Amino acid sequence: MKKLLALPKAAWQWLTKMRTALVLMVLLALAAVPGALLPQRSLNKDNVANYIAANGKTAEIFDKLQLFDVFSSTWFAAIYALLFISLVGCILPRSLDHYRALRSKPPRAPKVLSRLPNHVEGEVPQSMDAVQESLRVQFKGWYHSETDAKDDRAGAWSMSAEKGYLREFANLVFHLSLVGILIAVATGRLMFYEGQVIVVAGTERSEFCNSAVSNFDSFRHGPIFDGTGLTPYCVNVKDFSAEYLESGQAVHFESNIDYADAQTAMLPKEEWEHQKLRVNHPLRIEGDRVYLQGHGYAPTFTVTWPNGEKYTETIQFRPDDLTNFLSSGAVRWDPPAGMYEDLLERRQNQISIQGLFAPTAEFTGEKGALLSSSFPAMNDPAVAIDVYRGDTGLDGGRSQNIFSLDSEQLHSGAMQKLDRVNLRAGESVDLEDGTKITFDGAQEFVNLQVSRDPTVLWVLGFAILMLVSLVGSLLIKRRRFWVRLTPGANGGTHVEIAGLSRTDTAGWGKEFNRRSEKILGLEDEDLDDELDQDSMDWESSYDDGLDEAINRARGERD
Repeated sequence: MKKLLALPKAAWQWLTKMRTALVLMVLLALAAVPGALLPQRSLNKDNVANYIAANGKTAEIFDKLQLFDVFSSTWFAAIYALLFISLVGCILPRSLDHYRALRSKPPRAPKVLSRLPNHVEGEVPQSMDAVQESLRVQFKGWYHSETDAKDDRAGAWSMSAEKGYLREFANLVFHLSLVGILIAVATGRLMFYEGQVIVVAGTERSEFCNSAVSNFDSFRHGPIFDGTGLTPYCVNVKDFSAEYLESGQAVHFESNIDYADAQTAMLPKEEWEHQKLRVNHPLRIEGDRVYLQGHGYAPTFTVTWPNGEKYTETIQFRPDDLTNFLSSGAVRWDPPAGMYEDLLERRQNQISIQGLFAPTAEFTGEKGALLSSSFPAMNDPAVAIDVYRGDTGLDGGRSQNIFSLDSEQLHSGAMQKLDRVNLRAGESVDLEDGTKITFDGAQEFVNLQVSRDPTVLWVLGFAILMLVSLVGSLLIKRRRFWVRLTPGANGGTHVEIAGLSRTDTAGWGKEFNRRSEKILGLEDEDLDDELDQDSMDWESSYDDGLDEAINRARGERD
């Protein structure tokens, strides 16, 4: 029974060790690696589905291990929670110990100071009272205490002085900042929202308002975001421009936008605020960030029905080739109202197209039938499309991909292919019933990402505090001085000095030398070189005393 009761205590002691916290931090970093190497559902469900389809059983095992949902997986959350508990369990006891150390006096001087690695002694002509007063002045700003002869281990008056408590304080602040980052990140994941929307620049569809979740093409959010806390504002994308190298690599692209918040949205668009939106230079408005995440092309098609009515549709195509922007997409049209009296007949005469768009067309293959793109800029736009007539399935209650026609409708024969044509801007194709489809050209669209994380400034603040405290913990040295005074010859005072560095000894020897010289009253510049050389000798051996160096230097000077 006692062994069973001891297990939770042993587990807690193991969990609250700093070594365990370091191991958990390494595990957390390693656990994040699959999230960077594998596609994640939270970012792109289609990429995950394509990866699983291409990799078979291996991808299915990855899916069962939640490697496509790393940052929301149970095992990642478990490591995160254990790290948080471990850090808190480490920091609280250390904080209490540091508080007790601040309230306690420095330890009394050891009985034999000569055993310490830094030790000197010598005679000064001043009386003990004068030396004591001088020591109080020199150690002003240090945390020090005095011990009378009756309480001293060697039976003489002594002083203990310590400095560098901020080192431990900075160390604690560093770990507390790390805990703060963990809390802020976790809170941010509960409260954040992020949406993406495609906006066709310079058209009737160039305006986007952040007023409802339904306005986004895709949207994800934290568990406690209910969809009603969107920051209201509107953005109007006026244009898009890009510069490319001869190889087709983009070197710069930007978009001119106008925007207005809830108070100014009712003003004419000419009075809205203006800004250039560039990559990594988002629009920041009331805590939201609007990023220019990507771009592409939206071809424009006009269908002219046999009765003379025209419908024009500009719809974005998906860039399949991100170098030269060969894109794929689909467009669907319903016949005009009244053209067919029967609803079923009207559905069976829906017109749709599916195919490719090239901003700079290049035709290859037999008779130049294959379309590809040779450059990402829109120098010679063209499309290669399949034309279909039949029920597109939009009224079937099943969601469809905006960039492709319903495969079930195609395979079932509900949609019949009428023609396959290549069209440049301004060219048309005529169907047997008199319907004409014209390719009018294309517009450029931008992909905007709207993000909000109310804790991002907290994360930044904790990160800066963590770096500052880390520098402080590395630079500040914890050190102690002990000085013991005994009566000397001719009314003088015999002074014995020892020091100890509580951390590393880098630079400690020089500081000990300087302060020892002040205590012994040896600040004559003529002695500096000799003292420095001799002090290096006793620092390396720990046996030679600074008093011997002082006497030798005085004798040579005399």
